[in-house]
Amino acid sequence: MSARLRPLEELGRAAVAPLIGVLCDIDDTLTLDGRLVPEAFLALEELQRAGLAVIPVTGRPAGWCDMIARQWPVSGVVGENGGLWFWMGAPERGGTGGADGALRLRRGFWQPAAEREKNRATLDAAAGRILAAVPGTALASDQGYRVLDLAIDFCEDVPPLPRPAVDAIVDAFTEIGATCKVSSIHVNGWFGDFNKLSGFGRLVAELGLPSDPARWAFVGDSANDAPMFSHFPLSVGVANVDHFLDRIPHWPRYRCEERGGVGFTAFAHRLLTLREAVQNQPRPAARDTGDGP
Repeated sequence: MSARLRPLEELGRAAVAPLIGVLCDIDDTLTLDGRLVPEAFLALEELQRAGLAVIPVTGRPAGWCDMIARQWPVSGVVGENGGLWFWMGAPERGGTGGADGALRLRRGFWQPAAEREKNRATLDAAAGRILAAVPGTALASDQGYRVLDLAIDFCEDVPPLPRPAVDAIVDAFTEIGATCKVSSIHVNGWFGDFNKLSGFGRLVAELGLPSDPARWAFVGDSANDAPMFSHFPLSVGVANVDHFLDRIPHWPRYRCEERGGVGFTAFAHRLLTLREAVQNQPRPAARDTGDGP
C-alpha cells in the first residue's frame, strides 16, 4: 500500500469536528460481493440519528435512485454519475399533494428533457457497436432504468473481463465523443460535463446545505470516485480501492482495512466515536473580562 494512503486509525478528531454529512458510493462501498451489507445499511441510519446528512453518490440508475430516496435512511441521492439527484422534499409550487404536510419525491436533472432524449438515442444506437467490438460484454442489467447514460457490464452479470477489454470499452465511448468512467462493475458513458461532484453540488443546493468540502466526508472504491477523492479532505477508500489505484489520478486520503460495506461500517463507527468525543470534550472556561454585573 502506498504511503499516500493513511490507515483509518490515523483519522482524528480535528477532521471530523466540522462535518455535517457523509457521502458514499454504493457498489463495492456499501455492498460486498454484490450484496448490501446489513451493518452498512444500519450505519447509514446511525449517522443520520447522530445529526449527519447522508447522501449516496452512485453510478446506479434513476430507477434505483427513486427507491433509495424514498426508502433508505438518506437525505437524498445522486445517481448516474451526477446526472440526476432525487430527494424527499416539499412539493414543487403548483405540484400535486402536500396539503397533509407529507414530503414528496423531488427530481433534478443536469440536462433538460429534449437534450436527454437526443443523447439517449445516440447512446442506444452506439450500444450494439460497443457490444460487438468487445466480446463478453453486455448491457448492464439495470440499463432499462437509466435516463442519461449507457452502462456496459464487464463483471457484474457477465464473467469478469480482463483489463484490455475494459480499456476497449472506454475507447469505444471516446470514439463517439462520450464522457465515460469505469466503476467496479460497469463502464458508464454519457454526453455532458457532469460528474459525481457536480451532482453533489446541485443536490445540496436543493437541500439548503453548505457545499464546503471540509464539512463532508466521502467514502468510495473506484475510478469514477476520483473527483470526490480529490475534492474532499476527508476522503476514504475501502480496501478494494487498491484494484483501481492505477486508474485514479487523485487517491483517497485514508484507507479502510476491510473491503466494501464492512470497511464502510468501520469508517462510520470510527467517525461516530470521534464525533462523540469532540462533543463531550470540556469547553474552555469563559474569561472574566470585568464587564459582568
